[in-house]
Amino acid sequence: MSLTTDAITAAVLFGPGAVLGAATLVSRRGDKTDSAAVRQVLAESAANRAARAAGTSIAPPDGGEGIPTPTDSQPVPLATVLAFPGARRAA
Repeated sequence: MSLTTDAITAAVLFGPGAVLGAATLVSRRGDKTDSAAVRQVLAESAANRAARAAGTSIAPPDGGEGIPTPTDSQPVPLATVLAFPGARRAA
């Protein structure tokens, strides 16, 4: 085999891996920032669950509307539900 054939074979075998490796390294650049944001959201979620388990009221950090309080009454239906006549089968 000649040097040209070896170079072409190496380019065919290692070229896609080198291109994909470079693309992967470029896309992984912002992982630390994303991970910090994910950790912050998970910490807020854990704090909400802990406060809910303790029975304290939770107010949103921006002063918006809080979570609704659960009620024991039956919910009011939004629409009348009619039975579809084709749903019954003859036994």
